[in-house]
Parts: sequence; C-alpha cells; structure tokens
Amino acid sequence: MTTLIQPHGGQLVNRVLEGEERLNWLERAKHYPTITANAVLQSDLLCIATGVYSPLKGFINQQDYASVCQHMRLQNGMIWSIPITMAVSEAQLETIKRHDYMTIKDQGSTILAVVQVEHIYRVDRLKEAEMVYGTTEERHPGVKRLYQTSPWCLSGDVRLLNRPQFGDFSECYHDPIMTRAHFQERGWKKVVGFQTRNPIHRAHEYIQKAALETVDALFLNPLIGETKTDDIPVEVRMKSYQTILERYYPQERVYFSAFPAAMRYAGPREAVIHAISRQNYGCTHFIVGRDHAGVGDYYGTYEGQHIFDQFSSQELEITLMFFEHSFYCKRCEGMASFKTCPHDTDAHVVLSGTKVREMLRAGKKPPSTFSRPEVVDILIEGMKSR
Repeated sequence: MTTLIQPHGGQLVNRVLEGEERLNWLERAKHYPTITANAVLQSDLLCIATGVYSPLKGFINQQDYASVCQHMRLQNGMIWSIPITMAVSEAQLETIKRHDYMTIKDQGSTILAVVQVEHIYRVDRLKEAEMVYGTTEERHPGVKRLYQTSPWCLSGDVRLLNRPQFGDFSECYHDPIMTRAHFQERGWKKVVGFQTRNPIHRAHEYIQKAALETVDALFLNPLIGETKTDDIPVEVRMKSYQTILERYYPQERVYFSAFPAAMRYAGPREAVIHAISRQNYGCTHFIVGRDHAGVGDYYGTYEGQHIFDQFSSQELEITLMFFEHSFYCKRCEGMASFKTCPHDTDAHVVLSGTKVREMLRAGKKPPSTFSRPEVVDILIEGMKSR
C-alpha cells in the first residue's frame, strides 16, 4: 500500500454532515438567523468542510486573523497565508449575537450550512489589503472585492448540510478524501498538482509534461470558483481542458478534478494556499510558475516562488517545483525556457494574455506554437457566444 503525504496539520478535516445528524441540523437551521451566501462564501464553505483548507474547521477568529495577516501563520504557528473570514452585515449583529448558530443559504434559499457563532469582531479592510495583497489600490480585483465586504467578521466551526452547486461542473469536483483514495488505489507515490484559472497553452503543457517526467501522475486541478469578469468563462475553460487532455496527455497518468475555490488574485500569498490545498488533496509536488495567482503588475515575476524560501519542509511537506517562463523558440524548433534556450528573444513566440484575448475576440487564431489548434477553436467559439 502507498503511504500518502499527510494533510496540512496532520489530519484531513471533514465537516460534511450526513444521515440522521444532517436531518437534525437541517431542522434546527430553520430557527437561526440567515445569511445569503455569495459565490466566494459558497466556495469557502465547501473548501473548509471537505478538508481542502485543512486544518481550518471554520472561519478564523480574531487572533488567527491578526496572525495570518501579519505573519502568514495561524496563532498556533501553522502556516496559513490568507485570512478565511465570514463577513456579516452591521444590521444583523444584534440578532446574530442572541443565537449560538447562524444559517447560510444559497441564492435559491437552499440551506447550505450552519456556522457556530463563536465570536464577532471588526477588522480594518485597508490594513488587510496592504498586508495580504501588498496594495490598497481598488483597481486590484481582490482588493476591490475586499472593500465591498463588511468589516464585521464571525468566527466559528462549519457544518455543511448541502453542497454548493457549481453549475454543470459540480460532478467534476472530488473531495480530498476521494482524490486520496484514487491515488492510493493507483499506487501513485508521487503526484504533481497544477493550478490554473486559464486555458492550457503550450507553455503550461510544456511544464506539466516536464514535471510528469519525474513523478507518477499529474493532478490537473483547474479553479472553477469566482474569477474576474474578463477571465475566460469557466464553461469554455472546462471544455478546453477536457479536449487537450483527451488528445495530448497519457490518460492513465492524469487525474482531472475541479478546484472549487474562488480566485483572490493575492499573488505569492495565494500560491501558498494553492500549495497547501494540493497537499490536502494528496499531491506530493506542486508546480509554481511565473506570476502565480498574480494580476496586472502588482507582483514580481517569481515572487510566488520566493515566498516559499521562508518555510521549512517540516512546516510545509509538499515539494515545490519551480519553472521559469517558457515559450516556443523558432530556432530551437520547440518549447524552451531561458534556462535551456541560448537564442535571442526575437526567436521566441511570446503573447500576452491581453493580446491573446484581443485576437480571440476578433476571431483570429493565435499560432499553434502558442496554443493547440483544438483549444483555440474552443476559445474562439466561446468568445463568440459571449
């Protein structure tokens, strides 16, 4: 039997209720104050309850919040880089304080979860933005969302009663307990995780396959939670992933599963959360490329890699695989990086994300040296649909 890597903190969290216990809590939930969850809160609920965010069992308290913002650690010293909080409106405070629990529903009034009312505290969103995102500018999408959030936060354990739904892609999501069982069943000792919120282009494919040369399997784990409005829509991305996997990857060495988290665009700090999450899924390795989880020019090209220098392997067990910017070189006649290619940049096929989106909107195909033709066709059709 394969011995899998331990979850972050040593134990996989499970706050998903079933059977009679679930039914009892569903009845109790009808009598608590209610909040309607937005997309980010629904993603956080699912990630907490299913163990993706182990060791968190709920929304963090004031002491952990301060420690995470300032030191990227929970109060007990365990690595955690982004505060996972639940905001409540000021109008609800007095009502919530009179109860031990509160109920979270989705937009359709389905009860999703019950959260313990442990403590309510006020935070400074401006300071949080500076510490977590490294900027207070509202043009940063993560900061903008933060400023739109109430400064009042509720801490307490989560009990998930019904799973948030992610449209047609909920069936593509597998809990960490399921992915770990699959890795164990296949006898995979080394699994490398890959995070993406974009379609897979040739540079992604290059680094994924380079990593796959040294491990047993690739865990392709694209994010399907909320992203900014100009990102490629999730339904288009998911179709592109499935197409490229079918045609260009060894089926017996790839595991495809959706990552339900929302994008926060927190750059290096989000890279840490992404690595921890993949360790919880059972990955032994995690790919960190250029500008991981970045947006605009807010973070240095390899800041998402350098942030891991401050952590020891005893604190964060997953092995990081760092890759430089890769590209197609006309003179090498293949994919390469600055580590392997000796030629001048005029021989490199490099397109910015903005340029590619402009081409797609105009119905123009980026060259096959940038992206597989089958993927490009899907993206152009998707852009037309929008």
